[in-house]
Amino acid sequence: MGSAVNQAAFFEWLCRIGDNCLILGHRVSEWCGHSPVLEEDIALANQALDLIGQTQFWLGLAAEVEGKGRTADQLAYLRDAAAFRNVLLVERPNGDFGNTLMRQFLFDAWHIELLRALEKSSDARVAEIAAKAVKEVAYHLERSADLVIRLGDGTEESRARMQKALDTLYPYTGELFMADASDEAVVAAGIAPAPASLKAAWDATVSQVLAEATLTHPGDTYQHKGGRKGVHSEHLGYILAEMQFLQRAYPGATW
Repeated sequence: MGSAVNQAAFFEWLCRIGDNCLILGHRVSEWCGHSPVLEEDIALANQALDLIGQTQFWLGLAAEVEGKGRTADQLAYLRDAAAFRNVLLVERPNGDFGNTLMRQFLFDAWHIELLRALEKSSDARVAEIAAKAVKEVAYHLERSADLVIRLGDGTEESRARMQKALDTLYPYTGELFMADASDEAVVAAGIAPAPASLKAAWDATVSQVLAEATLTHPGDTYQHKGGRKGVHSEHLGYILAEMQFLQRAYPGATW
């Protein structure tokens, strides 16, 4: 399992994928009981469950690779913000419903390409997790793209909200395609694709959906970064304060 790659780099890479799923899953779960219509409430809750389920696999494998006796639960609930490796995009606040959908779409369009590539991973466990997750994420993308189109090409107000969401969130997408030494190590071992290699397909999906939604593509913009190295916005701290409270207040508590 990952024998051909530096274990620290493999662990770092697994945490990045797992943390993306965990933090976005928590964000999406915040809509439970608050969505504009019941159908969306149920759909978002199910999507959050999918992402948290994927987190269990990725962080579970990360814990095994680390070899320090930690579990997926401990990685999720007992790390401080600086130890999290999710991209800044997924910790952005929900905002209105349009903002949540745009964040989801921009992430889903990247997530599906990553998982498709990981199905061919040289690491059997990674390939197995990806093969399961890709089916769920295909639905996530279909749904988020459809809603972006419907709202973008909807009323004057819905289009304005979607355009504002796009302009606000697009500068957080570049981090998805950045690479460092940890990425290079897993790429060299055949475990994962080079982040930059996913961008062309992502660009094509995003451009097609935005065109159908009659939204204006932001084009080349400044790109925020830092999340993958543990440099986060203040938003992550608030997420963790809520998400980790029970485990921190009652260490080792079980049902």
